[in-house]
Amino acid sequence: MIPLKSMATPRISVVMCTRNRSDKIGAAVASVLSNDHPTFDLIVVDQSTTDETRSILLAVAEEDPRLSYLHVEEPGLSRAYNTGISRSTGPIIAFTDDDCIVPVDWLRLIEHAFDEEPTGDLLYGQVVAKSKIPDDRAFTPEFCLEKTERLSRHEGFRVTGMGANFAARRRLFTTVGGFDEVLGGGGPLRSSQDFDLAYRTYRAGSVILLRPEVTLLHDGRREAEDWPALMRNYGIGDGAFYSKHARCGDAYAFFLLVRQVWRHGIRIVAKTALGREPRQEYLAGFFVGIKDGFKFSVDRRQKRYASP
Repeated sequence: MIPLKSMATPRISVVMCTRNRSDKIGAAVASVLSNDHPTFDLIVVDQSTTDETRSILLAVAEEDPRLSYLHVEEPGLSRAYNTGISRSTGPIIAFTDDDCIVPVDWLRLIEHAFDEEPTGDLLYGQVVAKSKIPDDRAFTPEFCLEKTERLSRHEGFRVTGMGANFAARRRLFTTVGGFDEVLGGGGPLRSSQDFDLAYRTYRAGSVILLRPEVTLLHDGRREAEDWPALMRNYGIGDGAFYSKHARCGDAYAFFLLVRQVWRHGIRIVAKTALGREPRQEYLAGFFVGIKDGFKFSVDRRQKRYASP
């Protein structure tokens, strides 16, 4: 482990989690360190199984004291997030992925959005494909926003967002706790750790901000053969996330669960009626997530699965 460097407390801490993406991590880190915000630091939590990422980032850290590098052996995106949060010091924590390129004003726009909205605790920005080639964009996960919105108990809520581009006030994690380590990539229940955090934020009475001006580029094309497994994993995480809150006695979560099954079931029926081959990976995964979620007990106070 490379210890965090002694420096003035940053106004924003950036957490980036990585695993075996030595071909992209250098560009992602360089884009964050190129930001024009005057006071920030970057913590990279590395779960790679080789030393390539370590070699790249230690060389950068020697030249730039804002970068701190930490390698952890145990996999799991939510676990890495929680580790990064515990190591950070800024009152605002921004998160991005190891296959993303952020613009130079990314952090400044995040801070400005929170300054404008003192009650906002969680923020999601846009994620757009780095490549403008239509075929690349079609196979790259994106999250687009048409307008600025606030989601809360008073203004309405929907499950939305993408973990490649979000930020939170530190106080949020004091209120709702960290990420659910059973959910998320590399964890037993595969995904949806970001949806789960947003839902716990909403149920705690906090405000979620959707800000289209906070935009970054995603260099994350998935090939056609990757999508079935990806959609299945999304389904597993979603089924486990919704059903966990339903098990906590949350009637609204149960309603959302039923609505999700209904929506995807109707799509399958409609495509079948039109003679088109329906994609069933998500819905199949959804039911697997519900079933597998029952392998874990639930802490009803914290609204998190108990770690295995």
